[in-house]
Amino acid sequence: MTTTLTSKGQVTLPKKFRDYLGLGPGSAVDFSLDPHGKVIVSAADHSDLHSQSGKRRFDVLRGSLSSCKSTDALMNLLRNYDLDDEDPGLS
Repeated sequence: MTTTLTSKGQVTLPKKFRDYLGLGPGSAVDFSLDPHGKVIVSAADHSDLHSQSGKRRFDVLRGSLSSCKSTDALMNLLRNYDLDDEDPGLS
């Protein structure tokens, strides 16, 4: 199967290969060379990007901080407002 390289250096991966690899829009693809100089295209390993539920690893953590402090109290703590008498802080 032959395809044409665009002026941006892009090629379209034929549908039967995308289907075989389980690739869709936004999927990551790995390119590597075998010892004989052939290019190998494979679906990227998502273990470092996605959890088992398929969400990106940082999206899984979103909203997971549990604290008895308010947002304002946490911001004051992070910005050291309680240590600086000259800084008005958020209070």
